[in-house]
This record gives sequence, C-alpha cells and structure tokens, in this order.
Amino acid sequence: MGTHISLTASDGFTLGGYRADPPGSPKGGLVVIQEIFGVNHHIRNVCDRFAALGYASVAPAVFDRMSPNFECGYSPAEIEHARAFIPKIDWAAMMRDTAAAIDAVKGAGKVGIVGYCMGGSVAFLAACNLDGLSCAIGYYGGAIARNADKKPKVPTLLHFGDQDHSIPMSDVEIVKEKRPDVEIHVYHAGHGFSCDERGSYNEAAHKEALGRTLSWLTKYVG
Repeated sequence: MGTHISLTASDGFTLGGYRADPPGSPKGGLVVIQEIFGVNHHIRNVCDRFAALGYASVAPAVFDRMSPNFECGYSPAEIEHARAFIPKIDWAAMMRDTAAAIDAVKGAGKVGIVGYCMGGSVAFLAACNLDGLSCAIGYYGGAIARNADKKPKVPTLLHFGDQDHSIPMSDVEIVKEKRPDVEIHVYHAGHGFSCDERGSYNEAAHKEALGRTLSWLTKYVG
C-alpha cells in the first residue's frame, strides 16, 4: 500500500522512511515512530492501517544515523541485538528527523504523532519540543518518566501496561504526578502489547488503546 521515501532533516542529513496515503482525501497527517526494531514489517503495517482509516502516515527511519536501513523482527536474538542501540540514541537528532517527517506530511492537513516503545518516548518529546503537531500519542515509552518535567505543547495521550517489566508502575506514577495535563491509561498487559507480531501482544489491551487513539486523532486531527 505504501512506498519507501527519503526525508531530509534540518541539518541536511538524509534518512529513509515509509509513507502510506489513504485512498481518498486524507483526514490529516500522522507521523508514526518506530520501536527499536526499525521501520520493519510491523511499523509499515501500522502506517498502512492508519492510512486505510484516512490518515496520510509517514514513518521516518530514525535509526538511519546509527545503522542505515536497519530493521529486524522479534525473536529473542533480534530483540537483544536491537537493545544495543538504546544507549547510543541521540534524542536531539531524532527530533530533527521527526520534524522532517512532520514537514513531509503536513500537506495532508493537521498532523498527529504516534509512537511505540522507544517511539512512545519520541512522540512525547516531540509534543514538548517540536512545532507543527496537533496532538501526540505514546505507547509504553520508557524515557517519558525521566523527561516528565517537560510540558507538551499539544494534547497528549499515553498508554502503559501494568505488567511491563521495562517500565515499572513507579515510573508511570511519576508521569501522572508531574503531568496532570496528559491523559494516561494503564492496561493489564506487558511491554509491546499493541504489536501483533510480538509474543507480548494483548488483543484486548490493543483494541482498547486503539479505540482511544483513534478518538484522540478524530478530536485533534480530523
């Protein structure tokens, strides 16, 4: 459904990405931020699904600065390999790459951002730091708690799982306490509960969170 694209950040860096457009006139634009597994089959599928619902969706390859064209699946070995990228993340560079994706999709109308895993943290930071967004949605972003003093500039929705071994509930409580301006929902599920290609996929939690996500997009994007 979608196509591979090239994006150029404000510092001149060229990164890859994936774009899926709706069959008819778009309701708006959506930036989709990957997990640590790259713009892989799952993230491309997520873009396709949002496009089918009316949102022109762009997933920037935000790991291209570290490892061009990197993508992998969800086997234990692949997960372990992808985790090696986490300490190397340049969050400021990711903001520039995310801004390039916002620019690429703003012709579709108002723009929202949704991110998963690492991308959930990127979505939150984008809501705080970047212009051009109308709303943000973050799924189980592990770096949100330590950035919770930052204030989002747009309506922000966050999803967490109470069985998430990488994000303790104490972190979620920190976010709730510091960010009463953010809507937060906790599901009886583990990390990655919304990814139907992972062993941690939880269909009930995924559907409930997706319903809230789509309501958020309808309200703030179109």
